[in-house]
Amino acid sequence: MMQDPDQSATSLVRGACPHDCPDTCALLTTVHNGVAIKVQGNPAHAHTDGVLCTKVSRYTERSYHPDRILQPLKRTGPKGSGQFAAVSWDEALTDIAARLQAIAARNPEAIVPYSYAGTMGLVQGESIAARFFHRLGASLLDRTICASAGGEGLVQTLGGKVGMKVEFFAESKLILIWGSNSIGSNLHFWRYVQQAKRDGARLVCIDPRKTETAEKCHEHIALRPGTDAALAFALMHELVQHDWLDHAYLAEHTLGWPALRERALEWPPERAAEVCGVTVEQIRALAQDYGQCFMNGQPAAIRLNYGMQRTRGGGNATRAVVSLPALIGAWRHRAGGVLMSSSGQFPLQRAALQRPDLLAGRQPRTVNMSTIGDALLDPVEPKIEALVVYNSNPVAVAPESGKVVQGFAREDLFTVVLEHFQTDTADYADYILPATTQLEHWDVHSSYGHTDALLNRPAIAPLGESKPNTQIFRELAVRMGFTEDCFNDSDESLCRAAYGDQVDFGALDEHGFATIPLPDAPFAAGQFPTPSGKCEFWSERLAAQGLDGLPDYLPNYEGAGISSDYPLAMISPPARNFLNSSFVNVTSLRAIEGEPVLEIHASDAQARGITTGAVVRVFNQRGTYRCKAKVSPRARAGVVNGMGIWWRKLGLDGSNVNQLTSQRLTDLGRAPTFYDCWVDVALDTPVQHATSGVA
Repeated sequence: MMQDPDQSATSLVRGACPHDCPDTCALLTTVHNGVAIKVQGNPAHAHTDGVLCTKVSRYTERSYHPDRILQPLKRTGPKGSGQFAAVSWDEALTDIAARLQAIAARNPEAIVPYSYAGTMGLVQGESIAARFFHRLGASLLDRTICASAGGEGLVQTLGGKVGMKVEFFAESKLILIWGSNSIGSNLHFWRYVQQAKRDGARLVCIDPRKTETAEKCHEHIALRPGTDAALAFALMHELVQHDWLDHAYLAEHTLGWPALRERALEWPPERAAEVCGVTVEQIRALAQDYGQCFMNGQPAAIRLNYGMQRTRGGGNATRAVVSLPALIGAWRHRAGGVLMSSSGQFPLQRAALQRPDLLAGRQPRTVNMSTIGDALLDPVEPKIEALVVYNSNPVAVAPESGKVVQGFAREDLFTVVLEHFQTDTADYADYILPATTQLEHWDVHSSYGHTDALLNRPAIAPLGESKPNTQIFRELAVRMGFTEDCFNDSDESLCRAAYGDQVDFGALDEHGFATIPLPDAPFAAGQFPTPSGKCEFWSERLAAQGLDGLPDYLPNYEGAGISSDYPLAMISPPARNFLNSSFVNVTSLRAIEGEPVLEIHASDAQARGITTGAVVRVFNQRGTYRCKAKVSPRARAGVVNGMGIWWRKLGLDGSNVNQLTSQRLTDLGRAPTFYDCWVDVALDTPVQHATSGVA
């Protein structure tokens, strides 16, 4: 029987992986005499099946890392110098509260919380912290940096972040893996795909980069970044032309089909091939494969991921792609349809966790986390005077990081960072507060890749003087004079509140996971969670905002036609052994990755005299980034892959690939356009390096 760590010398403790990954694995931590000695996947959880990725299997290496911050630190040197001295919790929290109170007395909206998915936990991520900032009246944060464009596309078309169940991909006969390196970022989904492949399914990967996943599929369609909607419309065109359509499903369960049909007919394969940079034959063959699944009564499924929505037209591209299953009635099969995110299928009680009632009728301004560089440099009142950062590393991960660094370096900006390590962001803090890792606190999780809720029990006592995020904000609340009872809620009670009576907490506590009851084929008979109850090709909600009610293809903001100075498109996919900027400082994982690299196609490299291992300058109007080149077939001609997201301080010149990315936002969802970025690349020379500087 599994026990809490204090009940025996050796125990197994159930938990959940906290990281930003659709797999949301169930964990078992082996604890001996109070020390976590092993983290493994829980074999009792069907989706995890005892398997973990390389990153999380080394979680003890991260938790016991010698550089772990284990006591509060106060800045002693200039911003960014990384010079700190240890102080007591009482000194740190008392001073922080006094500084925040002084700012709040002038205008609480000058205080901005900045957090994202350093933990996906509902308790450590968004409970007491949200209550604290609501009670304070601080600015709200628009948390857009990962998936809000695609999320909005899902909402406007399917009605929410909903889709097919991931386990039924194992029964599909055609699987389109669109904008996802599943082997590296969705390992457990890949296991279902492998089962389908063994049973005769055809696998097609649609991605600008020849990823590890693309190599394992039957076909790779290497389209240009930002052209996904054009490809989707060409597929629709062929489905219409050949009448590979489920007319009954279209008539009964969709809205706006006649108008979408007309738009699709504007996109013959020849037009899309020119835009996408692929062959007409590839488009026609893919359309035939997809259409024939309908004709033969076989399930076709699309696994869509977030890379494709990080360009100007990302929201519309998502709308176009997720419209495809309705054309062939793929939703009639439990192994057909599309999955981008399942997070909307969880009955979360977010108001109970976050307590928006504490705003007391106030409507603070909202700051978009994706444009934090501009926001910190904006002199318009209320100027940002204080940042409290937790579960994020914005100096490394936010776009156009030259401006982000400039903003964080302001001597008049008061910055508090809750962290495990001295990250790029922590270097600019006035105070660093030591937070617990997943092995040391309670939490509860949903998922965006499956439909099981998970509970995380603490496996070990907090190391050093570290505290859970919840406890840090509780203690700050006391010093701020907040007396509401909600700040006394325990972490275990918050875990119970996250789902209310919608999930059996007893089962969650006993097994560590509980399946959300949902139909196997959720939209076989329509019943989409849209206003009309149908798959909405036409969105009246978008039309009411003055936007196009239909999905459309929107060209990228940037391109070779805009400036011949920057002729190469650049995408910045994650390095396989990192997760955003997490795990970058884990020695064994960084050793596997080696060093920051730019993948470049042989033809582009040859034209510039570049060979593998050469130091290159990657540059555009926003800055310059130096790294090693890797001449690689993973890069298509005309597109370079700046592998991320390394900590800036570990780069050749104290920067990373986000030195080059833009703060411009997507068409829907106010999201960043990381992959809508054009650059040039040149061999680095000592003279160039001496004069180029860092933006």
